Amino acid sequence: MPAQTSVLNHELDGQGPSIVLLHPVGLDLTFLAPVAAILRKEFTVLTVDQRGHGKSPASTPAHSLVDYADDVHALLARLELAPAAVVGFSFGGMVAQELALKYPQDVNALVICASRDSFPPVARDIARARGDDARQRGMADVLEATLDRWFTPAFRAGGKDDAAKARLLSDDVEGWAQAWHAMAAVDTAARLRKVRAPTLCLAGELDKSSPTEVMRDMAAAIPGARYAELAGAPHMLFLEQPEATARVVGDFLRDVLKPPG
Repeated sequence: MPAQTSVLNHELDGQGPSIVLLHPVGLDLTFLAPVAAILRKEFTVLTVDQRGHGKSPASTPAHSLVDYADDVHALLARLELAPAAVVGFSFGGMVAQELALKYPQDVNALVICASRDSFPPVARDIARARGDDARQRGMADVLEATLDRWFTPAFRAGGKDDAAKARLLSDDVEGWAQAWHAMAAVDTAARLRKVRAPTLCLAGELDKSSPTEVMRDMAAAIPGARYAELAGAPHMLFLEQPEATARVVGDFLRDVLKPPG
């Protein structure tokens, strides 16, 4: 039986065509603020705390990525904001894929950033373990390995990862673990050909978690999808390069959402 949808904490501001921004695992909507601030100059931007993140509780357990997509669908219906362009980063990109597949009427453009559509079996075990390790030993146990995968050494050396570090250490462990178990089961690869929304797959050149070849393959699997890559960007490309991320996303959405003629 599917889990009940959760009411998501969110922020809505700006004017113009609607965009939804979905954050990575372990973070919250505040980390989307730099990109959102740029995009709000010409778009209406909705940012959300996904279930078990930020101010959205994990009181109703999530069992799959579809549960998170159901949450976003319910919020879009409540706000009467659909159809919207959906921009998802990492975990958020997986949720965005499921939203576009289950609720195509909600999504008039799709941007998948630094994400995955599948994992090899060994990687699925590793992903589940990241959730289980935090359950057993706390968030401090997964902190350094997570930050190393997320950011470049130069970014970390300057202390620019401090906000992410603090957020991870204060995370709801159950929310983190549920999201990792959902991500471990990601399995959209064979269904991506059914995506009908104009799509951009955006990769970071230095991404350790979602390598460029993975993102290229995703773009090739989606009819008419485009591929873009940010030079020197790691997995958290929107945090290290917010202006470049907003520029690429904005250019794409401006093109595909423009009125006919």
